[in-house]
This record gives sequence, structure tokens and C-alpha cells, in this order.
Amino acid sequence: MNATCPVPESRYAQIVLGHGSGGRLSQNLLEQVFLPHFSGKTLALLEDQAQLLPPSEPGARLAFTTDSFVVSPLFFPGGDIGRLAVCGTVNDLCVGGAIPQSLSAAFVLEEGFPLADLTRIVVSMAATCREAGVEIVTGDTKVVERGKADGVFITTSGIGVIPSGRQLSIAALHPGDALIVSGPIGDHGIAILSVREGIDFETELVSDCAPLASLTCALFELGLKIRAMRDPTRGGLSGVLQDMAVRSNVGIEIDEARVPVRDEVRAASDLLGLDPLYIACEGRLVTAVAPDDAERLLAAMRAHPLGQGAAIIGHAVTEHPRTVQMRSRIGGERVVPVLSGEQLPRIC
Repeated sequence: MNATCPVPESRYAQIVLGHGSGGRLSQNLLEQVFLPHFSGKTLALLEDQAQLLPPSEPGARLAFTTDSFVVSPLFFPGGDIGRLAVCGTVNDLCVGGAIPQSLSAAFVLEEGFPLADLTRIVVSMAATCREAGVEIVTGDTKVVERGKADGVFITTSGIGVIPSGRQLSIAALHPGDALIVSGPIGDHGIAILSVREGIDFETELVSDCAPLASLTCALFELGLKIRAMRDPTRGGLSGVLQDMAVRSNVGIEIDEARVPVRDEVRAASDLLGLDPLYIACEGRLVTAVAPDDAERLLAAMRAHPLGQGAAIIGHAVTEHPRTVQMRSRIGGERVVPVLSGEQLPRIC
């Protein structure tokens, strides 16, 4: 009898534990799924680190951010976890005044996860990187046993360059500053919940998930007195306004009638017992700007594809510092409180 040493199968339709071993299957995953789509020159070197050049402009600063992404379902109208991971990190750089440059991406994959779905996510990430003008330069992959994850988790980190003289902070608001949101709020959270909860609309509600780099760059070029920017992700618009009020020690007053919310989002929120002010967005921008520049900034936002639904929703005031108040549609006023717990789990 001839004894032979079996060669492990190199092609699978699903993730197996061997894909995380660092051996042949790990190399196959890298060569067959990641490198064909994340095809930048730095990543192609396959070093254990990415070597990046420091800013060449005197006075410029590096910005760095990181985030982990878990979402259910992984694919939703208008996006998927891969697009979400790129947009979330790119946007965190943009709202600090940075021009995004490079990303890292780390994947935690569950045993049994379909390779076709992983490839779909990677293709989406690559397309979103091109859209945002960034490159994935390094990364990592780990595989866990079946039941130890929810298909795939992604952690992305990003580096950008803040040009000399540009300074934004949520602690920089002045009384009188206008607050502008770049479009309807709540689209992302409700798009995901509509799939998860089986809510049907006459028209498909699509997530607002988008990289904001082109919009923020267009706004910075105007040279306006922009105090702060934030993307209203977890905690929604309310969370951003609360942060600005507390850190700047100002009061904030908004007008409910001016806050853009799609009818479908409002209807679904009522059905689910939710408030659109707290629902996450992934492609919206909240900007605080000096009052004499507000109309010009608003016009610039509306002229950009990602800001066509922009609106001035309120102002910073000296009264009731560190508190957000809202004038309702029927003329009353109420405090917009900070949520004490998780309202919408697993949507970003």
C-alpha cells in the first residue's frame, strides 16, 4: 500500500479556520480576495507595516482615527458593512478638517462565512475608497469559530492631513453661530431597520452612507468661519448637538420644522416608537458656522450632490448653557435629552 500525505484543499466556498492559520489558506485568501481589489502599491509590498511620508506643508498636522463596525444585516439598501467601514473612518477625518489619505482594515471572520459575500464586501470597500480618494495600505485577518462572531466584523483606522491654519473643534462654538445639517436625517438607521423588521415602503428607502470628503473639501475652499463639523452617527443629530453644547458651554436651540426628515423615516420612526433626532446617519454633516457666513455655506452645501437637502436648523445661544432645546411644530418648546441607553443596537 502506498502511503500519501494529503494536501489540504485550497479552494473553499466558505471561511474555514485554516484561513486564519497564517499558512497556505491564509495566503490564498490574501491573493484571491483582498489583493485583487485593494491593489495599492503600499499594500502590495506585503510588509508588516505601511511606511508613510509626513506632511510636507509647514504647520500641517496629522489626524488619526479608528473605529470598529458591526451591523445586521451586513447588506442593506444603499450599502453594506464594507462601505460603512470606509465611510465611517473617512468621515471622522473629514469633520476634523483633514484630507483623508490612508486606511487600514482588519477583518474578524466567522467560520462558515461565504467567500462570495466576503468578496462582495471587499469589492464595495475598494469602490468606496476610490470614491473617497483614499487607499488601504495595511490590514489583518482573523478567523474565529462558528458562533463566535456574526459573519464579519471590520475595524478600520485612518490617517489624514490637516492643512496649516485649519482648526475645528466642537468646543469652538460662539453664541449666534448657525447650525446646518447637510440633508435628511435618519435614512441610514431606518433603511437598516426596515430590512431587519420587514417594514415595506411604497418606495425603497436607501441608506445615506457616503464618504463626505468631496463635500467638506468644497466647503473649506470657501474660506468661511466654520467652527466645527460632526457626522451624526451613533446618537444621531441629538448626540452631535449635545456634544457641541456641552464642550462649547453654550445653549443650542433648534426648530423641529426646519430639521429635514423624509416622510418614510418619520412614519417608520412613529411605528417603531423612535425619534428621528436619535437615529444614526452615515453620510450627513452637521456644521457650526459664524452667522454672517451661514447663508453662503448653506448655498454651497445645496450645490453639492451630498448636500442638496441641507437646512439651517438652529443656533447657539447664551441662554441655558450645555442644554439643547427644540421648538416643536406646534410652537411649544422642550429639552432634547441625552439618551440613557442604547436606542438602536447594531446599525453602525
